[in-house]
Amino acid sequence: MIPVNSVLQVGHFPEVMQAEIDRRLTPVQLLDANSPPPAGNFEAILVRSNTKLPESLVAQIPSIRLVSTCGVGYDNLPLSYLKKQGIKATNTPGVLNDAVCELAIGMMIGLMRRIPQSQEHVKSGAWSKAVFPLTTTLAGKTVGIAGMGRIGQELANRLLPFKVKIAYSGPHEKPVPYAYHPDICDLARICDVLFLTCPATSETDNLIDAKALRALGPHSYLINIARGSVVNETDLLCALQQNVIAGAALDVFNNEPNLNASFLSLDNVLLTPHIGSATLETRIAMTNLAIDNLEAFFKQQPLLTEVHY
Repeated sequence: MIPVNSVLQVGHFPEVMQAEIDRRLTPVQLLDANSPPPAGNFEAILVRSNTKLPESLVAQIPSIRLVSTCGVGYDNLPLSYLKKQGIKATNTPGVLNDAVCELAIGMMIGLMRRIPQSQEHVKSGAWSKAVFPLTTTLAGKTVGIAGMGRIGQELANRLLPFKVKIAYSGPHEKPVPYAYHPDICDLARICDVLFLTCPATSETDNLIDAKALRALGPHSYLINIARGSVVNETDLLCALQQNVIAGAALDVFNNEPNLNASFLSLDNVLLTPHIGSATLETRIAMTNLAIDNLEAFFKQQPLLTEVHY
């Protein structure tokens, strides 16, 4: 049982997630993360992974011992401060893998087969005047995955029935039956499609830059379901505008939701509004895992999905 008013909920949660929160605990809400905290002896913070949790806010609540973030990413947490103060953190990995992988494959096929453009070709009446241009098939291609973690491995499992070869990169080789390339440019060079599924860290910041995009080449595609920071957006825009790569499908951006407007005029992109985990089932599961971590904390039990930083 989570004590009443012991949890500070920071930021807005969608209605379906808020309903689960209200069903299982009684938090105090702070909708604006940049506002002063309300009075109270809070021991834990509940926050979404897309809400930036300011260090200054946590510093004003010395009683905080846990931050439970609802989402797999924790790059919006003040990790250095939390570590210094001995404050633990949890996230919600695993429960969103299915939804993220489904979207990733849908985006890849939509981009390569130009599904949004083909629908417009029909709806605009252009089909009666001209056939739709030929596109690209996936079978027989080499697919690279930058980041062979939980999502990367599940994505690979779903890709195999498409008759593709799979290769990957990352900081360490994993016990998986795919070719390992430590260098991202080496991986990009052999790929027809490159998925980004790595976490946002200092090591992956601007991982995909002009050099990596040139290695990917004019007949290959980039799919980013990781974080916007993994890609140098200036370099990517230049690559797309100059056909250095064939196209990109992007679910994440820098400065979300105010993405660079230059993306909007491009015809070789497929853009979605960070909806990788945005299904009813997944958001409920994420919320409940975040609350399960809170319950474990207050029962002084091991945290289910602790972030180790």
